Amino acid sequence: MLDFAIFAVTFVIILVGAVLYLYPSSRRASGIPGLNPTDEKDGNLQDIVNRGSLHEFLVSLHQEYGSVASFWFGGRPVVSLGSVNQLRQHINPNHTTDSFETMLKSLLGYQSGSGGGANETVIRKKVYESAINNTLKNNFPLVLKLVEELVGKWKSFPEAQHTPLCAHLLGLAMKTVTQLALGERFKDDTEVISFRRNHDAIWSEIGKGYLDGSLEKSSSRKGHYEKALSEMESVLLSVAKERKAQRKQTVFVDTLLQSSLTERQIMEDCMVFTLAGCVITANLCIWALHFLSTSEEVQDKLYQELEEVLGSDPVSLDKIPQLRYCRQVLNETVRTAKLTPVAARLQEVEGKVDQHVIPKETLVIYALGVVLQDSDTWTTPYRFDPDRFEEESATKSFCLLGFSGNQTCPELRFAYTVASVLLSTLARQLKLQKLKGQVMEVRSELVSTPKDETWITVSPRS
Repeated sequence: MLDFAIFAVTFVIILVGAVLYLYPSSRRASGIPGLNPTDEKDGNLQDIVNRGSLHEFLVSLHQEYGSVASFWFGGRPVVSLGSVNQLRQHINPNHTTDSFETMLKSLLGYQSGSGGGANETVIRKKVYESAINNTLKNNFPLVLKLVEELVGKWKSFPEAQHTPLCAHLLGLAMKTVTQLALGERFKDDTEVISFRRNHDAIWSEIGKGYLDGSLEKSSSRKGHYEKALSEMESVLLSVAKERKAQRKQTVFVDTLLQSSLTERQIMEDCMVFTLAGCVITANLCIWALHFLSTSEEVQDKLYQELEEVLGSDPVSLDKIPQLRYCRQVLNETVRTAKLTPVAARLQEVEGKVDQHVIPKETLVIYALGVVLQDSDTWTTPYRFDPDRFEEESATKSFCLLGFSGNQTCPELRFAYTVASVLLSTLARQLKLQKLKGQVMEVRSELVSTPKDETWITVSPRS
């Protein structure tokens, strides 16, 4: 996702001893300013754990050492880039893989297709992206139906009732992703509930248990994780066999079944899409509605655009590109919430940023959470202001970071579509109000989420 292989990939590889080597404790990574390793075995791991997240660690790192800084994962030096100018200079020719997919498959232990060469990887990536695009085209009425059901439910609430965004929008994301990815079997709420239980068990350990090694240290947690993963894989394999026998061609898995992918590869791609698709879609929608609830002015401006473009008609797939302000709201949501705060790539050939040489096979981290709130790039960076994306410079910076344009990951494109349907349906019927005294805190993991449930109230738009 977003053109990156997340830090956990390298950390897991380090844990199994694939790239460990000895180093003097005083040596810095490639001569780049930064931290010395605090532990011979773990490098700066404990410093990251002490900060609470990799994002918070990178914030402090760049505050102290500037926009190009280094630290250590185990025995391996890492370079972090914390400004748009430095990211613009960083060139990595590897565009054959979606590196969020690479991250998830590494953590899940999936290796199939990895030895087929660049051509096979490109073909598989195209099949994956085509499957998502076809799914949206074939099932857009279903997305609209699920959103309208949720909005109808909210309209029935008394005006003073507190509405929990996280619970409702995760439910919407789960229903949308499972039905569009796997078919009508997941119209059954029992199937969705079972899927969600396993999904949550798997996702809760990705990037957390691997970061501090705690998953390996807890036999009960590891057993729970492996059981959930096994059950999820069995369900996905079962769905693929059912759909193949039915010869249907409407949802994500159907497109994969028409390709030359093996049964195992199809299961893996379904796992990646359902895991990532649910989390990214849910959190984009949660943050978007939260920020809308803080600004009546933004809601009114969005409402005016929807009236001008859609009139009394429901939103359609071909109309979404015309909703420019809606897109600005979603872009600003991703930026303000730091939706994906960390990204990374392996340096495949020797590179250079400013005066610093980055050796081949160095892990280069994109400190996106730092960049997205850099005052040199964004005016009043902590303010939610969709109007900033009327400026071409803001749009260009956003594209450079991988949140827009051709390099946007398929899961985020999917999430933007669902969120656009939600905003265009909701904003024409209801007004959102933030609860007084509620303070939103961010949990910056692989995808940023609110630390606690987020509550709003709704009232009819007169």
